[in-house]
Amino acid sequence: MSASVAAEGSASARTGAWLAAVLPPALVLVGLFLIWEGYVALSGIDAVTLPAPSRVLESALRSRDVLGRNALVTLYETLAGLSVSIVLGIALALAIDAFAPARRALYPLLVGSQTIPLVVIAPLLVLWFGFDLTPKVVVVTLYTFFPITVAFASGLAATDREALTLMRTLGASRLQTLRLLKAPQALPYLFTGLRIAVTYAMVGAVFAEWSGAREGLGIYVLLMKNSFRTDLVFAAVFLIALLSLGLFFLVTAVERLLVRWR
Repeated sequence: MSASVAAEGSASARTGAWLAAVLPPALVLVGLFLIWEGYVALSGIDAVTLPAPSRVLESALRSRDVLGRNALVTLYETLAGLSVSIVLGIALALAIDAFAPARRALYPLLVGSQTIPLVVIAPLLVLWFGFDLTPKVVVVTLYTFFPITVAFASGLAATDREALTLMRTLGASRLQTLRLLKAPQALPYLFTGLRIAVTYAMVGAVFAEWSGAREGLGIYVLLMKNSFRTDLVFAAVFLIALLSLGLFFLVTAVERLLVRWR
């Protein structure tokens, strides 16, 4: 009986915490949409200049098939680029942590890579690789690998020194120390970098599509802008934001599964 009451109390506490986290921003968002709707209705502003949220929603529902097809293309590009970033970021972080010469050689180059204007690089990638998947993956990777690398390398470097001494005393090899101690302790840092990366990933994919693409939300936005369909531009922008939020919460959920001790 007491266990059941405790379980119910724990579930109620989780529900209350979830509502406390979700309700305030949801109310603010609803309020902003109501203000937007009221302004459009009272001002009589042209719908081409600023469509009402209700018009955006109506247009999005009518064009849901086209929006959905282009969203899948952009999402695939984003996930492909993120996958490359995760592998590359982890590999670079391990090299930086394991070898001091690699750290001295690579870290300045990593920082310098973030100063390269992608607005210049993206059209060149399209010129070199065409309008297919490759330039989008490269742009997303350039947008996202840096926070993953730096965060994971920082986590590896922050391993408790006394624990490292204990592992050496017990005769653990470098690989065992990495697998049993350093990597688990660095996982929260890695997921912090991943949460930062996923917020940029979708933007990187859209930007790459602006430089040249056949399908995707980026090229869709450009086409609708040129057709003066501002309502569908807003619909695509909101869809990009929702997909980015979905990826962010997916990373958070995976972190809770893998980093239970945090």
